[in-house]
Amino acid sequence: MKNWLKGNTQWGKRAILLLIYDIISINFASFLALILRFDFTYDSVPNVYMDNFISYIPVNTVCTLLAFYTCRMYHSLWFYASVNELWNAFWGCMGATVVHIGGMLLTGRHMPRSYWPMYFVFLFGLVVLARFSYRLLRFLKNERISIHRAAGIKNVMVIGAGSAGKTIVDEIHNSRHINYNIRCIIDDSKGKRGRFIGGVPVVGDRYDIVKKAQELSIDIILFAIPSVKPEDKKEILELCQQTGCELRMLPGVYQLVNSEVAVNMMRKVDILDLLGREEVKVDVDDIAGYVKDKVVLVTGGGGSIGSELCRQIAGHNPKQLIIFDIYENNAYEIQQELLRERPELDLVVLIGSVRNTHRVQAVFEQYRPDIVYHAAAHKHVPLMEKSPNEAIKNNVFGTWKTARAAMACGTEKFVLISTDKAVNPTNIMGASKRLCEMIVQMFDKESDTDFVTVRFGNVLGSNGSVIPLFRKQIEAGGPVTVTHKDIIRYFMTIPEAVALVLQAGAYAKGGEIFVLDMGEPVRIDDLARKMIRLSGYTPDVDMMIEYTGLRPGEKLYEEMLMDEEGLKSTANKLIHIGKPIEMDVDTFKEQLQALKTACEMDDKAIKHAVKDMVATYKIDESGDEKDVRREDGERGKEEAS
Repeated sequence: MKNWLKGNTQWGKRAILLLIYDIISINFASFLALILRFDFTYDSVPNVYMDNFISYIPVNTVCTLLAFYTCRMYHSLWFYASVNELWNAFWGCMGATVVHIGGMLLTGRHMPRSYWPMYFVFLFGLVVLARFSYRLLRFLKNERISIHRAAGIKNVMVIGAGSAGKTIVDEIHNSRHINYNIRCIIDDSKGKRGRFIGGVPVVGDRYDIVKKAQELSIDIILFAIPSVKPEDKKEILELCQQTGCELRMLPGVYQLVNSEVAVNMMRKVDILDLLGREEVKVDVDDIAGYVKDKVVLVTGGGGSIGSELCRQIAGHNPKQLIIFDIYENNAYEIQQELLRERPELDLVVLIGSVRNTHRVQAVFEQYRPDIVYHAAAHKHVPLMEKSPNEAIKNNVFGTWKTARAAMACGTEKFVLISTDKAVNPTNIMGASKRLCEMIVQMFDKESDTDFVTVRFGNVLGSNGSVIPLFRKQIEAGGPVTVTHKDIIRYFMTIPEAVALVLQAGAYAKGGEIFVLDMGEPVRIDDLARKMIRLSGYTPDVDMMIEYTGLRPGEKLYEEMLMDEEGLKSTANKLIHIGKPIEMDVDTFKEQLQALKTACEMDDKAIKHAVKDMVATYKIDESGDEKDVRREDGERGKEEAS
């Protein structure tokens, strides 16, 4: 008991006062039960009972205090007392009464039979009265404070009448610093309709959100259902968006597990919450099994995908992690982050280009990586259309040089990060990535290294992706630009995509094209409108959307697999395997050599050389982009149907 009596803190003083009160309550309850048995007439109490009561006071006091301590009645913050504390008090008083009975019988003392239940009732009542009076006084004080600050109070709606919602309601009621007035709770459970949670009524389900927000003049909506299904969360949040209220939510279900639910942990709703995606799950043991104690090289390690690869690889205890990137600022940022977060990591950061033959060879010869993740590439479609030779030099021959060095140094696994734009490519960037896939499969046939490709669609929040662009446009006051009203894309978060890349690497046996299931496609126009609403604006009213037309080489629809590739399943339902690309290796090598010569000479006919190698690649020779867009749109609609 030293811990709670220790020191001169405010808590220590309160504990001592509570202890003194309990000593008085124990003996007063005993006296009250005895005198009540004899109709509150002191002279009617037999001397033997009074002597037994007085002589047993020290023993009863000590035993009862020990029972209270055992039942954690001195461990709680009684400002926040709830059913749990009430239950502890009940068992503490019950245990103390049983010990009291046993102690008196063992020492030959006797009391009237009616004394025992009355003693328990009085003891329990006095103990609970003292402790819960804290909450009553606090409530009255907060009510008085609320009257003075009512002018700035905000009306709140809580979504969810479960454990998290109850915790949020209790904290708001108990806090003197949160200027919220909870007007109602929304929950889909019919059994909770009309009930009260912490004095707040449950007024309806998700379809009542908009109506109740208007009726009750709601300012803020707190979404407190961390374990909700993704599709339900998406629907509920979209309904909340229609109210125009400020919207906040809990980070996730793990907060409940760790008992960390609190109002200050509620965050703003992000666009990711509105996509309705299921959580991506991977087998961590599989990943750790082939990464642990290995030397791992990540090219393009400072980019969006590369840096996340480095973060997740670092968490699986590699022997050494090598980051190779041409952009020193990006490389520096991920280096400092990993040094801070993983000080035990053997980290090497190197600056260089995959286009530099000697630099790439020197890195492989010095560090001899066991696993290579090749993420270095030019990826911006419109920019590469204007600079096709650079796309070929960096993407195609950067991959060729890196793969050749990996083969020469006996690397175990080489994983190429590819894209859905490599499927039926209509732009030079997609065609260059298609050639990268072919190069990887060519090397797989000629070496013991397991060369594989992992292909996925757009990643949310990556450098140059649509979401950062929309955010900047909204911050600037608009307009938000969308290329086409019907354009759709597959999306995945960066951590999700990288986790699946690592999982695919565990499945690699050589030559596979792993295709990540990106879920349902997202209409970019819908994405823009949701982001505008999240920022507190109304689309086409106070934030305009402009349609700029498809850019050169851009398609309305992206495909994940070519017609001839088919699908094979893996242990992870989100990872599939496509059939290897059929090609004549000797012919392909000759074409590669011709392509290399052409791009080094900056030949303007480079696209025609690519066309000879990638049959599905289309060149817009007329310059009339409308025909190309119309053809792409019609073909995409046919394939989608």
